[in-house]
Amino acid sequence: MASEVTLRQSGGSVSATIPKELARRFHLEPGDRIQAIETEDGILLTPFDSTVQQALALAAEAAKQFQPALRELAQ
Repeated sequence: MASEVTLRQSGGSVSATIPKELARRFHLEPGDRIQAIETEDGILLTPFDSTVQQALALAAEAAKQFQPALRELAQ
């Protein structure tokens, strides 16, 4: 399902307005935190999960640490 989301200026940031029905279905309330994850297809918005945040940080650190080996494997 696709929904239109409106972007607005909010201080030095840009904020998104999530349609009421989507917020209800995903139990989102004002002040809740969500994660914005960059994907090949665009931006994925998902409810905030600290374990996912930790996993993404570990993956980024591993990719940086093993970058030469990963480049070699990619060839």
